[in-house]
Amino acid sequence: MNEKYSASGMMNPFFPDEVTFGEKGVTFKVRKLFKSNDNFVFYTDISGVEIESGVLFSTIRVIPRMRPEIIINNFTKGDAKKVKELILEKVQS
Repeated sequence: MNEKYSASGMMNPFFPDEVTFGEKGVTFKVRKLFKSNDNFVFYTDISGVEIESGVLFSTIRVIPRMRPEIIINNFTKGDAKKVKELILEKVQS
């Protein structure tokens, strides 16, 4: 299972954030103008997922155990809900 979700290109067309699901964990790529930050988290290390919905886009907050939270921005509301569902599904199994 290598599903990949990208943030909307409307807010940041050149450097959208990405979420990639793997067999054992999920990779979050947070991109900025001059650097990007990749965070790999095992499904067993995730303690929660929160979504902050704005008018058009949503912010996803992933709360891993013993690490700072990971914030990824500018996902459509549908993609944010799907990412949350997939993470929670993998965490529970």
